[in-house]
Amino acid sequence: MKLDVNVLRYLSREDFRVLTAVEMGQKNHEIVPSSLIDTIAGLKHGGTFKCLKHLLRHKLVHHDNSKYDGYRLTYLGYDYLAIKALVNRGAIAGVGRQIGVGKESDIFEVTNEEGEVMALKLHRLGRTSFRAVKSKRDYLRKGSHFSWLYLSRLAALKEYAFMKALGDHGLPVPKAIDHNRHAVLMTLLDAYPLVQVRELSNPRRVYTELMEMLARLAGLGLVHCDYNEFNLLVNEEEEVTLIDFPQMVSVSHPNAQELFERDVECIIRFFSKKLGYVPQQDEELELIRPSFQEAVAAIQGSIDTELRASGFKREHQDALDRFVTSRHGESDDEEDSSSGEDSDDEGEEGSESGSSAASGSGVAGSSSGYDTDAEGGDSSAREGPSSGPSSTVGGGALAPPEQELANTASIASSEASDDDEAEQADAAAAGESLAQLSLVEQQRRAAVTAKLTEQQRKAARRAAMASLSRNATKSKNKGKRPGADASVGGGGGW
Repeated sequence: MKLDVNVLRYLSREDFRVLTAVEMGQKNHEIVPSSLIDTIAGLKHGGTFKCLKHLLRHKLVHHDNSKYDGYRLTYLGYDYLAIKALVNRGAIAGVGRQIGVGKESDIFEVTNEEGEVMALKLHRLGRTSFRAVKSKRDYLRKGSHFSWLYLSRLAALKEYAFMKALGDHGLPVPKAIDHNRHAVLMTLLDAYPLVQVRELSNPRRVYTELMEMLARLAGLGLVHCDYNEFNLLVNEEEEVTLIDFPQMVSVSHPNAQELFERDVECIIRFFSKKLGYVPQQDEELELIRPSFQEAVAAIQGSIDTELRASGFKREHQDALDRFVTSRHGESDDEEDSSSGEDSDDEGEEGSESGSSAASGSGVAGSSSGYDTDAEGGDSSAREGPSSGPSSTVGGGALAPPEQELANTASIASSEASDDDEAEQADAAAAGESLAQLSLVEQQRRAAVTAKLTEQQRKAARRAAMASLSRNATKSKNKGKRPGADASVGGGGGW
C-alpha cells in the first residue's frame, strides 16, 4: 500500500486517539471489537464510531464482521502512528519521495526542521515474497501467536540496536538517529548499492575491505547473514557502507559458520561474475577467504550477548556462567588438594554453600555445597573420643584422667583430619559427577518436554482434523436416513 502522507493533515486528535486505541487492542485481539475500541478511546457522544468511519475511508484500519464487529490496523495506519510520534519528538518535519523498496521494508526521504535530509525505513514484514519470517528468524522469544505488525516492530527495534552498537564500535554503517514502532530513522548516505556498479578502479582494495569487515563482525560476535551486493553501498571514493541488520545472528548460533561462509561466497561470486575480478587468480591478494575459527578466536567484543542476538539467548548465558563458576571451583579444589592445607577461602565457600564446619576437627565443609561432608567430619570426630578410652583401658596402662583425655582428643583430631581429607576428595569428585549428571538430566528433561509438547500439538491437530471430518460427514448426510430413498432399498413396496 502506497504511503500518502497528505492525509495526515486531515486527521484530528480524536482520529489518532482512536487509531491508538485499535493498536492497544491488538495486543490481545487479532480483530479488536468495536466496543473495546470505544472503551479505550473514551470519546463521548459516539465520537469513536465517527472516527472509525473516517479512518476506514482512508484505509488506515480494516473492518471485519465475519465473527463479530471489529477492526484491525493496516500498515498505512501503523505508518501514520510512527510518523506522528517522530514528528511530535521533533525528529522529522516532512516526508518526501520513496527511494528504496526491499523484500521487507520501504525507505523514504525525510527532513527535519533544519532542512537536513535523512532516511526513514519502514519495515513491511509479511509481504507475499517474504512470509517465512517465523520459521527463518527467532524474533518471537516465546509463544506462537503473532501479527505482522508486531514482527515488524521487533525487526525495527533489532535493526536500530545493531546499527547503533556497530556504529559505536567504528564500523561503516549509517548513523542511527531514532526509531518508533516499525520505523527506523537514520542518516542518508550519498552512495548507491554495489549491485549497480559495473567497474571499480581498485577492486582488490574494495574486496579486501569487505572481507576484513566480515572478520571484524565475527570478532564482535556477529554474522551478518545477508552480506551481498544489495546490502553494501559504495560512494564515489569507493568507500563501502554496510546496511540491513535485522537478520544478524550470534557466532554461537548452530549455523553461524555456515552462514559466515555463505556471506563470503556471495562476495566472491559477485566480484568474479559481475566485475570480472577473480580473487583466486590475484597473486598479490593477501586475504582471499577469512577463517571463521580465527575470527572467533580473536573475538574482541560481545555485541551478541549485549543485544541478545539470534542464537545466543539468556539460558545460554546462564549455562556459560554456571560452567565458568564450576571450573573456578574445581581449580580452587585442585589448588587446595595440592597444597594439603585448609585455606580460609575454602571455609568461606563452604559456609556460603550451606555446609557447616566439622566440629572437633577444624576442617571446613567441601566447596561442593553438600552437607554430607560436614556431617561425616562430625561423626568421625565424635567417634574418636568414644573409641579412645576403651583402647586405653584395654592396654593396662592407666594414665591420669586429664592426661588420658588429652591423648584421646589428640588421637581423635588426627584421625578426624585424615578422614576429612579423604572425604573431601571423594566429595569433590562426587560433586563434579553430580553436577554433570544434573546438567545431563536437565538436557534430557528439556528434550522429553519438547518431544511431549510436539506430540501433544500433533495429537490436538489430528483430533481437530478428525472433528472437522466428522462434522463435514454429518452435515453431508443430514436428512438422509436409511430406507428413505427407494433406490437404496427402502421406501418402495414389492
